[in-house]
Amino acid sequence: MLPASTKVVPPGTGSRRLFFSLQDRPGALTNALELLKKHGLNMSHIESRPSITADQVYDFFVSLTADTASPERLQALMAEVKTSGAGQITFLSESASTEDHIPWFPRKPKDLDAINDKCLQMGESLSSDHPGATDPVYRARRVEVTALAKAYRHGEKIPEVVYSESEKSVWKAVFSTLKKFYPTHACKEHNYIMPLLETNCGYSEDNVPQLQHISEFLQDCTGWRLRPVTGLLSSRDFLAGLAFRVFHSTQYLRHPAKPLYTPEPDLCHEILGHVPLFADPAFAAFSQEIGLASLGASDEDIAKLASVYWFTVEFGLTKEGDTVRAYGAGLLSSFGELEYSLSDKPKLLPFDPAVAAITPYPITTYQPTYFVTESFEDAKKKISEYAKTLNRPFSVRYNPYTQNIEVLDTKDKILQFANVLKSDFSVLTDALYHLKP
Repeated sequence: MLPASTKVVPPGTGSRRLFFSLQDRPGALTNALELLKKHGLNMSHIESRPSITADQVYDFFVSLTADTASPERLQALMAEVKTSGAGQITFLSESASTEDHIPWFPRKPKDLDAINDKCLQMGESLSSDHPGATDPVYRARRVEVTALAKAYRHGEKIPEVVYSESEKSVWKAVFSTLKKFYPTHACKEHNYIMPLLETNCGYSEDNVPQLQHISEFLQDCTGWRLRPVTGLLSSRDFLAGLAFRVFHSTQYLRHPAKPLYTPEPDLCHEILGHVPLFADPAFAAFSQEIGLASLGASDEDIAKLASVYWFTVEFGLTKEGDTVRAYGAGLLSSFGELEYSLSDKPKLLPFDPAVAAITPYPITTYQPTYFVTESFEDAKKKISEYAKTLNRPFSVRYNPYTQNIEVLDTKDKILQFANVLKSDFSVLTDALYHLKP
């Protein structure tokens, strides 16, 4: 009934949820639920999704009512599953601080559809201090644009937005202003890629680029893709997208009354600040490493990773010889803070994920502290080492062939991954052998 591919975690007093997998055959779920009934366990919620570990297998997540899910009943259920040879169950704890809690996370790109409408703020709803809060025309336009993102599903082409003359003027003001600063303030990778975006994706003062064109360009360069979003996501949901080499991007522009200011991420921030570096292989790998570290992490660790992301992908600086240049999107999309970050006013620290993870930061003023990386390769290495310190009882990898996330929690999965590495290493040694001296 239950396959023996899932890991058994002894239930504690806080266990109220369980996970199991079933083959897609008549009566399989009924038999599993009968087993719960036999041990007096009542469900308050159940959800399923196709498993990525095998065809015709489904994963089930069940929430149990606290009044019935006693440790004794859970132990009895686990004992019967073990002795009957029916398979194994993984118990998940309610407490985010315990080792056996594994928060849900997407396993394949299509799972990102589940967070499509989980916007925290902005989008259609504007805060009272937003420049467009009292502008009914602007608010109506935001609703129109965000409706496209709401309807989007994985595998579809990103809807094209026909931008108005007012929106084009906002883009022109931002693009022309920032472009003057890039040669002297942006990192070399950003300056190398910007002309490519102009040639391949229509970046120019008089044209607002479309996300679909940019996404196709990024896929050709590094396998990254863009996905439209209605507004700000939670840190957990946003970071999860990075694990799949997916960046959630807004499509609306800031209010025309203040074209050089925005209290939120908008299209200018996304495709001028973030997009260029996703075409750089080293930066692409570094960004994905943060996303992979977030999958299944506790709420506490998610907060730390969000802080690391803030001080790198959003507001990071990097060394270039004897100079320092900006690579963070929050800097590259704001000429004011771009100038400030490279002045003698802020404090600069060498990048250390453990320090960045617990460093407080303001969101409405310039940063008092910036972290400087040695290189994107070095930053990726440090993130990878830092991820090993997080409280997560398994490792994950991104499979570039299936574009799925694989959880390396069994011997068979680890051996399969080892065979992939062995094959890749064979290709590497062959290439070195044929390399001309």
